[in-house]
Amino acid sequence: MQATAYTYDPESRSGQVLLDDGTPLAFDSAAFDAGGLRLLRPGQRVRIEAEGAGPERRITLVTLQTF
Repeated sequence: MQATAYTYDPESRSGQVLLDDGTPLAFDSAAFDAGGLRLLRPGQRVRIEAEGAGPERRITLVTLQTF
């Protein structure tokens, strides 16, 4: 699934992405670390993997979108 980086805190390595429908979805340091990234800037397109549904939905991986 694709999304756009919305916020990122380099100290906690966590933040939020915006799904293509505008829904914000938070990610934690484990999801960020799983993608092998070192930095994330707001506005970057990312690929995410998530599990669960509704309010229990959580991101398990954040990485850069490659074409």
